[in-house]
Amino acid sequence: MNILHLSAAKNWGGGENHIEQLCLELKKIDRNSENTILCVRNAAFHNKIKNSSLQVESAPLKIKMDLRYAVKIIEVCKKRKIDLLHIHDTTALTLAVMATKLGDLPPFVLSKKTSFPIKDRSRTLYKYNHENIKRIFCVSKETQRIASKKIEDLAKLTTIYHGTSLDKKNSQYKNLRLEFEIPGDKIIVGTIANHIRAKNLDTWIDMIDSLVNQKKIYDFHFVLIGSHTNRTPDYINKLEKLGLQKHVNIAGFIENASALIPQFDISLLTSQSEGVPQFIYESFYHKVPVVSTNVGGIPEIIEDGFNGMLSNPYEPQSLADKLIALSQDKVLRNKFTERSYKKLIENFTTRKMAEQTLAEYKKVLYGTNGTGN
Repeated sequence: MNILHLSAAKNWGGGENHIEQLCLELKKIDRNSENTILCVRNAAFHNKIKNSSLQVESAPLKIKMDLRYAVKIIEVCKKRKIDLLHIHDTTALTLAVMATKLGDLPPFVLSKKTSFPIKDRSRTLYKYNHENIKRIFCVSKETQRIASKKIEDLAKLTTIYHGTSLDKKNSQYKNLRLEFEIPGDKIIVGTIANHIRAKNLDTWIDMIDSLVNQKKIYDFHFVLIGSHTNRTPDYINKLEKLGLQKHVNIAGFIENASALIPQFDISLLTSQSEGVPQFIYESFYHKVPVVSTNVGGIPEIIEDGFNGMLSNPYEPQSLADKLIALSQDKVLRNKFTERSYKKLIENFTTRKMAEQTLAEYKKVLYGTNGTGN
């Protein structure tokens, strides 16, 4: 069974981590399958994996509908005798559908990794309901519910949660307190999020403003790790106007950033839209308590008041209050982290994710029971 994974992402994020971890786990559990990743040449994902043990192909992608990438899909399918295409983002889906106009392709499976609704446009509906797509893997039940509104054949939809690897984690020797000169008495609140609309970093800033300028609470220091975008200058200007610079550090992209999570006292997410963030799984693994918005699939893995704290999106005051409450209750923090770790081990590992994905591959290629009978 030869699988070609398509990624058209140019940054590194949770979706790209998912592809890498899935392919590594599939290598362990099924020696009869070959997994190849086709990614954007010289983009962050390509640079991360091109010298790894994974099989990697690359193609240029200057515009979203770059014909060279579509042609490369066909070339790799022929060269590696691909049986199944696993598509990992919407741009890759567009390019795969384009490629069907240029040559015959094997069946598709598609990963739906966000809770964004499928837009009610003819071209978008066409590609999401393309006849080559045999399965759509939704990252959460909420993602599946939202997708079901625009997918014609609901039997194609299934939920496969992502997870984290239980293998030994990469060591990260960067000391955040030394690097950013954070006083020892400050509570480090860490966020790993690229500077994109879905992460809603305006609410992150408004929450800090609520704590510092309105409540006059100076106990926290906030560290934001993630790739900069064209939104970054506006975030920095807003922090400066509110006089919050000394309370935050915007670290930009850091490779293997999850290895820094053990230095966080609390993990924080202020997103307005999510699938299920890898950052939360990694915080569970490292036993760091989480305060988050209750968007996408997050309420499926965090129960408010049981193994973390949740707030509605766009409510900085509520997030601030929950952060204060959690920081003042060590017993509660310990309960949250132990419950979250147990939940992770039982439900959200990359091994379980890979086993479920492999079972779906076999259903598509060989029939319901994966044997061809």
